[in-house]
Amino acid sequence: MKRVVITGAGTINALGANVSDTLEAMREGRSGISELDIRDVDRLAIKIGGQVKGYEPEERFNRQQLALYDRFTQFTLVAAREAIAQSGLKFEGELAARAGVVLGNSGGGMTTLDENYRSVYEEGKNRVHPFVVPKLMNNAAASHVSMEFNLKGPSFTVSTACASSNHAMAQAFQMVHGGLTPVMIAGGSESMLCFGGVKAWEGLRVMSKDGCRPFSANRNGMVQGEGAGIFVFEELEHAKARGAEILAEVAGFAMSSDAADIVMPSKNGASRAISGALRDARINASDVGYINAHGTGTAANDKTESAAVADVFGAHADRLMISSTKSMHGHLIGGTGAVELLACIMALRDGIVAPTINYDEPDPECALDVVPNEAREAKVDVALSNAFAFGGLNAVLALKRFA
Repeated sequence: MKRVVITGAGTINALGANVSDTLEAMREGRSGISELDIRDVDRLAIKIGGQVKGYEPEERFNRQQLALYDRFTQFTLVAAREAIAQSGLKFEGELAARAGVVLGNSGGGMTTLDENYRSVYEEGKNRVHPFVVPKLMNNAAASHVSMEFNLKGPSFTVSTACASSNHAMAQAFQMVHGGLTPVMIAGGSESMLCFGGVKAWEGLRVMSKDGCRPFSANRNGMVQGEGAGIFVFEELEHAKARGAEILAEVAGFAMSSDAADIVMPSKNGASRAISGALRDARINASDVGYINAHGTGTAANDKTESAAVADVFGAHADRLMISSTKSMHGHLIGGTGAVELLACIMALRDGIVAPTINYDEPDPECALDVVPNEAREAKVDVALSNAFAFGGLNAVLALKRFA
C-alpha cells in the first residue's frame, strides 16, 4: 500500500480568504463569527454566523461563470486554485487521466435554491434560469474543479451531513493509498447562510444567538459558518520524485454508523470511529498529541464526544490537547472537516495548537484539555480530526507529522 501525503492546501472561510490568513487567525484566537449580512435577516431569530465577509465574486469569476457557479462552488474553486498552485502539479497526459476529485457537501446550492423559490413563490414568476439545476446540484463543485484542472479520473461528491468532508477525504486517501491514482483533490465546501438555510436550522433549536462556546459549561448551541477547504492528496514517492513540499502525512481513517438516532450522537459510534482510525493508521493511542474535535457547542455533542475520547484514550486522555475551531469559524456543515484539517496540519507542521475560544467555565462532563482561549506551542507527532454527523455517521482521519 502507498503512503499518502498532503502537498497543497487552500481555503476560504470566515477567518480568512486563504490558508495563511486562516492560520494566523487561529493562532491569535480570533473569531470570524459576526452579525449576518443577508436578505431578510430581520425575520430570523438567529442573526449571527461565520460568514465570509468582503468577498466579491466578480473579482474572481466572469459573468458566464457566475451564471453556473453557486456560492459553494465559487468557494470550492477559490480554495482549489490555492491548493493546486501550492502543490505545483500540472494535470496533463497520464496524470490527468488518473487524477480526480472527491468533495464533501451537504446542502448543495442553497443560495440558488433560496433565490429561485423566492422568484416562483414570492414574486410569482413562472420561469427560472435554465442553469438552476446544474448550479444547485451537490456535485456541481466537484464537476467544476475537474473541468478547470483537467481531472479525468474518479470524481464525485459525498453528502453525509456534517461528516461529508471527512468521508470525502477518506475516500480520496483510500484511492491513493490503494494505488488507484497517484493524486486526488479532496476536501469540501458549504454555503447555507441564506434566509432559507438559516431558517431551516432554526427549527432544530440547536442554534446559539450569541456565540459558539464548545465544551464550556455555559454553551448554548452551534453557529453556522460557510466556506471551503481543499487539499492535494499525493502518493509519497510521486511527491518526493518531483521535490514537492510535504505538509503532513495522512496515515489512516475510520468510519462508523451509530444506527441509533437521526440527530442524537452516540458515544459508542464515536468511540468506534476514533479507535478504528488509530488501528487503520497503526498508531498507539499514547502517540496522539492533538485532536481537532467536532465540538459543535451543543450540550449533547460536546459531552458525548468528551466521553468517547475518554473511553478510547483512558488515562492518556488527560495528556491530550483537544480543541474546537468551530468556536472561531463556525460550523461549516458539509465543509467543516476540511477547514478543520488545517488546524491539524498547523499543529503537526508548525507546533501550534489552535485554541477553543469563548471558553468561560469548565463542565465536569467535558473534563479534557480543550486548549482554552489561547493557542499553545507544543510538539505534535500525531493528530486526529473528528467529524460526527446527523444520521449517526462518523468519520475520523489520522495525520502524522512528516519528518
